[in-house]
Amino acid sequence: MRKVGLVAVSLLVAGCSQGDGGTAERIQPVPSTSVSTTPVRPSTPPTSTKPAQPPQPGAPIGAVVAWIEAGSPADAGAYHFAARDGQTTELGQDVAFVSGTTNCMTDSRSADGALACLVDLADPPPQPADAYGEWKGGWVDFEGPTLEVGSAHGDPGRFTSGTGAELASGESLEFGDYRCRADPAGLFCVNYAHQSAARFSDAGIEAFGCLQKVTPPADIGLKFSC
Repeated sequence: MRKVGLVAVSLLVAGCSQGDGGTAERIQPVPSTSVSTTPVRPSTPPTSTKPAQPPQPGAPIGAVVAWIEAGSPADAGAYHFAARDGQTTELGQDVAFVSGTTNCMTDSRSADGALACLVDLADPPPQPADAYGEWKGGWVDFEGPTLEVGSAHGDPGRFTSGTGAELASGESLEFGDYRCRADPAGLFCVNYAHQSAARFSDAGIEAFGCLQKVTPPADIGLKFSC
């Protein structure tokens, strides 16, 4: 009986020692791998910063430029021609265009590409006593650092070639140092090189940026200068 008891004890000890040296095996919890199902909302589109209304008198040059640049770009290639009495003249690098009753053209041969416009002004400046020749009160020379309204001319000058294509309302045309936008309120043009701008309309000529009204020469109606 004693021998049988020892055998039983030996078998019991052996059975308990088979699980990694007698230590109980622990089961580690598996971390959750579920992904959040919260929907991702699309970001709100940014609000447009394009100005809705034409610049008012006294507006800062930045606002004027922003409004002009907000216009739909016109194809500059369509404005290198002028027509008169059924004859079309190619202008090379110069441009010609019409906006309402305003007729504009550049002349790189004599004015280094400066912009001039004939504006049908309701109240043009009167002819000064010292101005000789045919007075054109609506002739506007916008060179950038200066803006002159009203001058005498013995002939049509650059406008001998006629008029260019119409710049439609809402469109903007870029050429040289300039960019112009047509609108029912008038034609707005900026000269980037001098950060100056002007509005051409039958109601009058409005200057922006560095342009300030100064005493004009004896043969000029009105003058603005930076």
